[in-house]
Amino acid sequence: MHLLFATSIVPDGSLGSGYEIANEAILDALRRAGARVTVIGYAWPGHKPSRPQETILLGEQDVRTETASAPRKLAWLARALSGNLTFASAKMRMVDPASVRRQIDRAGPFDAYVLNSVQFAGAFERLFDDRPCLFVAHNAESVSAAENARSARSPFQRFLFAREARMVAALEQRLCDKARFVFTLTEEDRVALGVASPDRSVVVPLTASMTPPPPPRMRAIEVDAALIGSWTWEPNRVGLDWFLRTVVPLLPADFRIRIAGGMPSGITSPHPGVTFVGRVPDARDFLRSAALVPLVSRGGTGVQLKTIETFELGLPSVATTSALRGIGHTPDNCVVADDPTAFAAAMVRLAGAAPRDVDGRAFHRSQRVAHDKAVERGLRKLGLAPVAVPT
Repeated sequence: MHLLFATSIVPDGSLGSGYEIANEAILDALRRAGARVTVIGYAWPGHKPSRPQETILLGEQDVRTETASAPRKLAWLARALSGNLTFASAKMRMVDPASVRRQIDRAGPFDAYVLNSVQFAGAFERLFDDRPCLFVAHNAESVSAAENARSARSPFQRFLFAREARMVAALEQRLCDKARFVFTLTEEDRVALGVASPDRSVVVPLTASMTPPPPPRMRAIEVDAALIGSWTWEPNRVGLDWFLRTVVPLLPADFRIRIAGGMPSGITSPHPGVTFVGRVPDARDFLRSAALVPLVSRGGTGVQLKTIETFELGLPSVATTSALRGIGHTPDNCVVADDPTAFAAAMVRLAGAAPRDVDGRAFHRSQRVAHDKAVERGLRKLGLAPVAVPT
C-alpha cells in the first residue's frame, strides 16, 4: 500500500514541537503497519527532510505568524481574503495547485491520502478528491480559533480569529465528510468535530518518544519547577499567561522556576525566581532537572504532548484538567488542580518533598499498543489490509 501524507511541514528529525512529535508517531505507526509512505509539504528554512527519497518537497517556508514581518503577514492576509482561504491555509499557497498536482502525479500512484491537519489540506483541497483519504485532526482548530477570538488583545485580532473560526469550522466539516475515517488525539475532539461514532473516528494515543523511556534513576535537582513548550502558539500562551499571572504570585519568593521554549513578546514575570531560558539542547534533561513539572494548559484542543512526555519520564507534576486531555491514566505522582491557590500549594508541597518518580515505561507501552491498533483500524476503513503490528 502506498500512502501520500500531506502536511504543512515535512519531518526533519528535529521533533522540536508537539506537532512534529505527533507526526513522527503517526508516520512511524503507518510504516510499522506495512505502508509505504510518501510525505508532501514544506521544510523549515535551512532544514532537510529526514527521508528525502520519500518526500515531495515544495520548498522552504517559515509559517510562524509571530516571527513573520509585517509585509509577510499582510501578504498572507491578502491571499486569504482574495482566495477565500483560512489564514493558516493561505500560508501554504506559496506553490500553485497545478504544480503540486504535477508533483503528486510524478510520485504516484497512491492508494490513498492521509490529510494531516487542516492547513495544507485546506490550501489544496480539490487535489485530494481522486482517492480515498484519512483525516488526522491534531486539534479541533475551529474551537481553538474561537477561544483565541474571545481572548484577543485588539478588535482587529478578534475579527481575524472570528473569521478563522468560522472558515475552519466549515473546512473541518468538509474534510471529515470526505474522509473514510478520522484520527483525533482526544475524545473531546471527536465530539467537537461531529465524528464521535466508532465507525467514523478513533482516538490515536500518542507517545512522546519512539523508544521506551529509561527506568527511574537518581537525578540532580537544580530548580523547583520547569516548564517547556511552544509558547508562541496562542492556546499555549493562554496557559502560560494564567500560570504567571495567577499561580506564580502565590509562590514563595525563593521558589525557582525555569521556563524554556520559544517565547512571544510581552511575556514577563516580576517573581524573582522565574527565569526564561529560551531553547534548550535536550527537553528531557531540562525537565529532569526540576523537582516537578507544572502542566498549565487552560484551553485549546488536542492532546498536550508535554503531559505525555512528563508521564513517560515518570516525573512529579501538577496539572490542570485541560492538560490531561487524551490521557487515559493519570500517574500517582500527578496532582490535578484548576484553582490557582490549590495549584500553587501543590507545587510547594511537591517541591519540598523528596522526588517521587514513577516508572513511565508501562505508560509508554500502553500508549504505543493502543496507537498501533487505532492506526490499523483506519487503514482497514480505507480497504487496505495492514500487516500484523508488533506489540
